Amino acid sequence: MKKNPFTLMFGQKPLQFISRLSQTDAILGDFLEEPVSSHISILTGVRGSGKTVMMTTISQKIAENSDWIVIELNPTRDLLQGLAARLYDHSDLQHIFFNAKLNLSAFGIGVTIDGAPPVADIETALKKMLEQIQKAGKKVLITIDEVVNNENVRIFTSAFQIFVRQNLPIFLLMTGLYDNIYDLQNEETQTFLYRAPKIILDPLNYTAVRSQYQKVFDISTEEAEKMAALVKGYPFAFQVLGSLYWNHRAEPSEDLISDILPEYDQYLSEYVYEKIWSEMSEQDRKIVAVLADHGEIKIKDLREKLEGMSSEKFSVYRDRLKRKGVISTENYGKVSLILPRFSEFVKDRLY
Repeated sequence: MKKNPFTLMFGQKPLQFISRLSQTDAILGDFLEEPVSSHISILTGVRGSGKTVMMTTISQKIAENSDWIVIELNPTRDLLQGLAARLYDHSDLQHIFFNAKLNLSAFGIGVTIDGAPPVADIETALKKMLEQIQKAGKKVLITIDEVVNNENVRIFTSAFQIFVRQNLPIFLLMTGLYDNIYDLQNEETQTFLYRAPKIILDPLNYTAVRSQYQKVFDISTEEAEKMAALVKGYPFAFQVLGSLYWNHRAEPSEDLISDILPEYDQYLSEYVYEKIWSEMSEQDRKIVAVLADHGEIKIKDLREKLEGMSSEKFSVYRDRLKRKGVISTENYGKVSLILPRFSEFVKDRLY
């Protein structure tokens, strides 16, 4: 029996997924092509938008190059210490550090080297390590998934900025929710992150979603289009609907999609929408409530329904909800909810 090619696990690269070729190629070009366009890139988007999968795809492609070392770090731990330890333990680098007589025993890394005093400062240690890596003709890509505005991250990114200014071969690819990235870059020591390239992950291509379902399930174009319309380009929804369809496809049904719709709604609600809703302000909720009732609506009409909210005030909420991946402003002068079945979720919470 074939394994379900879809997954409900966040961050796990599924057997069936739709790649974002243009955005992936843009980051690869920034990092790999000479002269280097940027040493840092940030992926942001709503939960389930495919940030981790895209980061994994990019890091795997870069790791195929023998001149690159890819290190994944945990944002809840000491990132500088973690980077030094991971670099020292890397099989391609140990002999380089040993031959350079780098004594990192003060940090519990490596062994004491006779005649080489231990390095006492972690940033100094990393600088010396990166200099040896540079001499060996190698580069380092660091990946950090779901960054938050904590002390570990702030200390690390500040040090990273120094290493880049020193022309050391270090690169950084991070993912994070918009609010977390926004909070981080607004810290006094982190304003350089404003200039870092950021990719807000857009919905998946409708045609690609339809074609993938049609190929996997060998179904009609009409059936695949129904599924694609339910997904609305949201990567997690693509996985959920595909997984449910796969698990129930052998059951007798006159309309399988309608049969699995309640379970589909439940997964979206429990895995994503409850969290999004809990993080919304009261005014955010009022805006999405109007959108849930009216669908796509002119901004002027929406502001009138919000007790005549001023254009300036509304623009603040509009921009925030857009960056959170909740609404679309694709059609000029209009706004609508972008997440699949989110209208039904909102109505269920309010009425």
